[in-house]
Amino acid sequence: MKKSNLSLAACLITAAFSGSLQAQDSNTDNHTITISIPEVALVDIEPAATKNITLGFTAPTEAGNPITPTTSNNTLWLNYSSIKSVADPTRNVSVKVNALIPGIDINVTAAAATGSGGGTLGTPAAQLTLSAADQTIISGIGSAYTGNGANNGHNLTYALAAGSGPGGVAAYADLEATANTVATVTYTISDN
Repeated sequence: MKKSNLSLAACLITAAFSGSLQAQDSNTDNHTITISIPEVALVDIEPAATKNITLGFTAPTEAGNPITPTTSNNTLWLNYSSIKSVADPTRNVSVKVNALIPGIDINVTAAAATGSGGGTLGTPAAQLTLSAADQTIISGIGSAYTGNGANNGHNLTYALAAGSGPGGVAAYADLEATANTVATVTYTISDN
């Protein structure tokens, strides 16, 4: 009986050494991580609750004087989020208006980005006179975000001009009295 106990113990020791000799472990190891980053192109105007604005003109009180525009409006902010694609390294934001009002230029100016954003924020154009054709108002946007809400992104200033103001296209002779005319301004973020 002693012989068989010794043989069983020898087999177990041999099996234990064989297992460790055939192991695949070494002093290094590795594994993979698959990462997915979505392409992003989002734009909005803030504050969302009060983004519809009213601009107008004041009638002259003295004969011989023109109508004058009311004060400009700078309550709106352009926010965007962008993750660029490999094929298109930058994006632009364009702006257009759906209705031209005879005799009136609607001008918009975007300020440099401020607030809590980061990344490659875009560069604003000079003042634009809105038209039915898209015009680039922000260019060179890379992977970036402006921050959300008022006081983040590009502050927008809207102003009206009657007639042929500097850089304008409207003619004073085309003005017509109207109580309320609504024009929709559309901003679009897109690849270059």
